[in-house]
Amino acid sequence: MTAAPHRVAILVYDGVTLLDVAGPAEVLKEANRFGADYRIVLLSPTGADVTTNLGVRMAADGAVSSAASFDTFMVAGSDLYPRAPIPGELADAARTEAAVAGRIASVCTGAFVLAAAGLLDGKRATTHWKVAHKLATLCPTCHVEPDAIYVRDGATYTSAGVTAGIDLALALVEEDHGPDVARNVARALVVYMQRAGGQSQFSAPLQGPPPRSPALRQITDLVTAAPRADHSVGELAKHLNMSTRHLTRLFHDELSTTPARYVENIRFDLARALLDQGHNATQAASLAGFPSYESMRRVFARKLSLSPAAYQRRFGTTRRIKSD
Repeated sequence: MTAAPHRVAILVYDGVTLLDVAGPAEVLKEANRFGADYRIVLLSPTGADVTTNLGVRMAADGAVSSAASFDTFMVAGSDLYPRAPIPGELADAARTEAAVAGRIASVCTGAFVLAAAGLLDGKRATTHWKVAHKLATLCPTCHVEPDAIYVRDGATYTSAGVTAGIDLALALVEEDHGPDVARNVARALVVYMQRAGGQSQFSAPLQGPPPRSPALRQITDLVTAAPRADHSVGELAKHLNMSTRHLTRLFHDELSTTPARYVENIRFDLARALLDQGHNATQAASLAGFPSYESMRRVFARKLSLSPAAYQRRFGTTRRIKSD
């Protein structure tokens, strides 16, 4: 008996990120070559054509309507959100279609559309690492996992930034048709079936606002300027002419961390930048102030689930820096 087609609707709108639509759609289309039968339609809130983030006009197949149900309903993301509030008609469109869909999914900041529609309340979710904290603020009942590539909570799926929509689509294919089909699709598209590590491996170093306290800003400047120096809590407190207890309290109250962990984070960011520039792992460990390569490797494993060498293979420059 031939399996029934699997109907997929992707919600599009003005400003939608083109790759958020094209990436998952390409995965599903490729899966059809290996025995799947995905039927994809693009829906806009009103049925009107939309203009993507690249200025490319995209034709919609129709409007969102509760009269038509889909096996999978997916919301693509946009650079517009969360900088701007989600329009009511967009949230309403997601809510209407999700009510009759077998499963719902979002790509990148499409999670904000789901959240505005109340579809992530009480659920685990993720989005692009740059705005994960904003999703947690706007949806306080969500459990946001900022390092996940994609998250499944029941029949609700959310994915990280842009190309993570491809990872999500591969996971949906595997769920529907098994690992062999998903593996064939990944090979055909020359992508990882499941990439190692989480979003942290793609995030930019030294994210977040600088410390408000002048004393803590001095610590940042001090460690960055001389990462190989002794930056124990005792030495840092001595440099600032304060007690170790007071310094530790400052870190806890303002940054929710310890002086040692903060120094480690600065050294980690410096080491990652050095690896990006082409330094080998031993050089990066030394220049960033780690006592040994092994100590740096443990930090990379804890933060990225990758070794320094694996990180550099993925993200290092093609130019190599010569040793003196």
